[in-house]
Amino acid sequence: MSKHISAVLFDLDGTLVDSGLNFQALRAKLGWPTNVDLLAYLANLACPNERAAAEQVIHEFEMAGAASSVWMPGAKALLELLVERGLATGIVTRNTRAAFELCKNRLAIPALEVISREDAPAKPDPEGLLMLAARFSVSPANTIYVGDYLYDLQAAKAAGMRSCLYDPKGSAIFSDQADMTIRHFDELSDLVLAGY
Repeated sequence: MSKHISAVLFDLDGTLVDSGLNFQALRAKLGWPTNVDLLAYLANLACPNERAAAEQVIHEFEMAGAASSVWMPGAKALLELLVERGLATGIVTRNTRAAFELCKNRLAIPALEVISREDAPAKPDPEGLLMLAARFSVSPANTIYVGDYLYDLQAAKAAGMRSCLYDPKGSAIFSDQADMTIRHFDELSDLVLAGY
């Protein structure tokens, strides 16, 4: 990693925490196609009543996930290390603010800057990542975004940031699109301790 890292941004679900969310089950409950982006499909629903009902189902789903969330192995220690080292550290999530706050309180997530889907368009749109980099006054080129899904990698690339794929099973079919891949957060901790 040749460029100095000034900020490390993270996805939430599937990256820092495991909320046990089964999106296929949610699509089935909503009666939606199996391969749709939930938030994009929701935004395109023409009927306000249908959209409101779907929003409520999604909200309950997310809140239930947040209420049962657990840390991913090594994630809490890594966040604490980044904060201790003074690196700008934040979260950009497709979750609602309410779901994040429930998760934060449950797991005692350190006080970090957070962009939720109320704050910016959902990933893969890069706006949330760029907003957080601007808030920290760091260049996107000196920022790394860590996530577990293709949208995370696409958002990072569109924002001009380096992407780090968290792939604990080593099975992601889109890993070739990441600038780097880790299977455990100790690997990122080692980079931090090495001073990048």
